Amino acid sequence: MKRVAMVVCAIFLGLGLARPAAAVTVTRVVSAGGIEAWLVEDHSSPILSMIFSFDGGAALDPSGKEGLATMVAHLLDEGAGDLKSQDFQSRLDDLAASFTAKADDDALRGEVKTTTANRAAAFDLVRLALTRPRFDPDAVERVRGQLVAELARQQGEPSVVAQRAFAAMVFGQHPYGRPAEGTPAGLAAITVADLKDWVGQRFGRDHLIIGVAGDITAAELGPLLDTAFGDLPASVADASVSDTEPGAPGRVVVLRRQIPQSVAVFGEPGVKRDDPDWYAAFVMNSILGGGGFSSRLTNEVRVKRGLAYGAASYLIPNDHAALIEGEVATRNERMADSLAVIKREWQRMADDGVTAEELADAKTYLNGSFPLQMDGTASIARLLVVVQRDHLGIDYFDRRASLINAVSVDDVHRVARRLLHADQIAVVVVGYPAGVEASGQ
Repeated sequence: MKRVAMVVCAIFLGLGLARPAAAVTVTRVVSAGGIEAWLVEDHSSPILSMIFSFDGGAALDPSGKEGLATMVAHLLDEGAGDLKSQDFQSRLDDLAASFTAKADDDALRGEVKTTTANRAAAFDLVRLALTRPRFDPDAVERVRGQLVAELARQQGEPSVVAQRAFAAMVFGQHPYGRPAEGTPAGLAAITVADLKDWVGQRFGRDHLIIGVAGDITAAELGPLLDTAFGDLPASVADASVSDTEPGAPGRVVVLRRQIPQSVAVFGEPGVKRDDPDWYAAFVMNSILGGGGFSSRLTNEVRVKRGLAYGAASYLIPNDHAALIEGEVATRNERMADSLAVIKREWQRMADDGVTAEELADAKTYLNGSFPLQMDGTASIARLLVVVQRDHLGIDYFDRRASLINAVSVDDVHRVARRLLHADQIAVVVVGYPAGVEASGQ
């Protein structure tokens, strides 16, 4: 057997400028079969979590079969190999293990949690699910029905309706304009052959990213990686999605619903994760609307005026397009005023930038809150996958605080001028907002 290759770096979970509270080591593990994973060992309890991700998600769904990737994900634990659905679930229960999968626009991700004693058997179930999924007709129809029912339920959630309408408006015919969860017609059209073809076309080792955290060593993990993923094809054909730029600048869409509270989703083009301005935009957005109760939007909309419970903004760096997006929910008669305040703060950030005090507070918040994202093995494994997908480097956790701390007042102002244009914000409102009228094309 080949030796397990390891590259080690330390993650310091420090709060602000305080001394590091803990140090966690990230190990690059390469199995004898050449399968790579990043590992954080934690032997404090006999459990481990594994997150795996295959590039290519719902954006690759064929036209007319929207929801294919999501349906594959939901069926992976519905029987594999000789185990029918109930047998597969019973086996998971016997092992005190969990296995779930979900598809978004850019990837299909699976999550496995198991005990130390049962990890070999749990990883073997992963092998079966990825290489020999059954897609039995009864399971397919049951899951199809569940997904269609969930889509119907979500039509009663104004925030979901607003999010999907906003995506459709700014992305148009691009795959990002479709819901990753699919459509009733798309789900109805999916066949068992479609499901099998999707697995064969997407589950290749060259598209695989793995993060593991918990009670296992690098030497122990290597053979288990070969167990779970060694039977997958070494490569699958690349399937591309075109890059796009969000559109509909300045457009306002109002979807009238007889409900007492309106929900608005708004935004404009943002920055991708590999953009040189990412960290400046990240800090800027924290001050604008991503920093919770300390952000300008919450302060101006909620604290000073009591217009809404809160307003937030966030960066969405998808693989093929990026947004800076936000959301606010309030009573119908207060929506127009809420949007006016949000647009004013949007423009004020572009015109005036931020103060040195705001910048310092944002850096303290962003660096101090980061360790809270590592509150368990699953959270850590998930972050390991994100860092790999975004090509941030195994030393990213060491460098993250310094990258944020390097952002200056001038950097924030420059990126705010680049990204924020109040007159170009696209808006979708769901409800019956007084004083808000549709506009634009």
